[in-house]
Amino acid sequence: MDCILTIDINTSAVRIHAFDLNGKVLGMRKGSYPTFHPQADYSEQDPEQVFITTLYVLKNFLNEQIHPQKYKVQAICFCAAMHSVLAVDKNGRPLGNAVIWADNRAIKQSKMLKNSPEGNSIYNATGTPIHPMSPLAKIAWMQHQDPERFNQAHKFISLKEYIILQLTGEYLVDHSIASSTGLFDIHQLQWNARSLSFAGIDKEQLSTPVSIYFDEVGLKKEYYKSLRLASTTKVILGSSDGCSATLGSGDIRHKRATVTIASSGAVRVAGKEFLVDEQQRFFNYLLADDYYVSGGPSNNVGVAFDWFTQQFGNFHQGQEFEQVREELIRDAVYVPAGAKGLLFLPYLLGERAPIWNANARGVFFGLNITHEPKHLLRACVEGILLEMYSIGKLLSTQRSFDSISLTGSYASVPLFAQILTDIYGLPVQVNTTVDSIAQGTALIALTQMGYFSGLEEASASTHFTGTYSPDEQNHDLYMRYFEVFERLSGKLEEEFEMIAGLQ
Repeated sequence: MDCILTIDINTSAVRIHAFDLNGKVLGMRKGSYPTFHPQADYSEQDPEQVFITTLYVLKNFLNEQIHPQKYKVQAICFCAAMHSVLAVDKNGRPLGNAVIWADNRAIKQSKMLKNSPEGNSIYNATGTPIHPMSPLAKIAWMQHQDPERFNQAHKFISLKEYIILQLTGEYLVDHSIASSTGLFDIHQLQWNARSLSFAGIDKEQLSTPVSIYFDEVGLKKEYYKSLRLASTTKVILGSSDGCSATLGSGDIRHKRATVTIASSGAVRVAGKEFLVDEQQRFFNYLLADDYYVSGGPSNNVGVAFDWFTQQFGNFHQGQEFEQVREELIRDAVYVPAGAKGLLFLPYLLGERAPIWNANARGVFFGLNITHEPKHLLRACVEGILLEMYSIGKLLSTQRSFDSISLTGSYASVPLFAQILTDIYGLPVQVNTTVDSIAQGTALIALTQMGYFSGLEEASASTHFTGTYSPDEQNHDLYMRYFEVFERLSGKLEEEFEMIAGLQ
């Protein structure tokens, strides 16, 4: 049987799926790697560790499941998290760790650009909000704060590009990942001169931008051999995780929003037109075929719940982290909506949409003498999802939607899905049989290979396994809580900056 493989290089792990040529999942393997926070506002990953983990998982998956069942791999398609930056020397060797999306050290550079005449022009051309998350700001920070590494750098690439480089020997970046850098003109499909000038680099220091369907390069000979793959196996560059998740979550023509809850989170809509916003609160990333994926991202979703698990979970008898996290989720079900008047602002890593404040910090608000740990637990879950609603509420002023597709690693958790539908007051659909990012990546590969006529047909082939409906009483309650949540997030702006300075 013929199959394709998808490789998703995500924030906390690499996930490799096998699909048949009808888009059905045949199997999956996962391998994790850590994120390092050497200082406040720093978030880094070791590129060698990411690559070695990817190669190890791929080789084991092939040897233990794909080859024994006589599957023939026709293509490998890639996907990855956005906004990472890695400086490499002329031999492609990393100059330190990769700086990932959650890194906020470029606050000064992003503020300076956003408040300049150039800022609005760059945002309109690139579709990427000017914020410390963007590679544009990260490279500018390196130029001024780490000039030794900056001057040694031959190229500035993402973690996905580094994996592609190691496997193929070529510097290539797909239009989707490029469109999330703040350096790429999404209208002209080329590197933006004003962005390059601000970052202090030229276009030769970036990879060659190509379509998400690009397949004109193969694996290095040694990898075809060691992985026992035919030399005819295609390497398809693929997309970013956000664009793949939106594609894999349903018909991209439908009036539906996609909410992703994983390490980070986002609320997205797809369409032929990008969203125009003078306050630069939305991203507009390029998928393909003139499709834009627009919306707002959050730094603090799974990350915030993982933090709560680590700090307050009961790690007894050598329990694994995921077991403890599952216990906490089960416990949260039995706490009534509203957590007895307790709110949580989940801004542990600053925040992107909708407040775009890298200095924002986490807050438990409303604590009184009657509150117990279980109320903090429930407030943590609700705070994460109120933040996702705050993005959706803003997005709905630009693009209407009447249902939600829930994707990401928490999409299979009924509690998260039910609270999300209660908060939004809209039906929430989930697919618990396949990861939407992997599904979307597979659809890109199958479209490129001619099994679908285009992305609309490919996206329409997806199915949902369940639908959650809102409880009107809970929705009314959460709207009262959200009013306080939203007001606090805005009123504390000055205090956030003061405490960030002290930290």
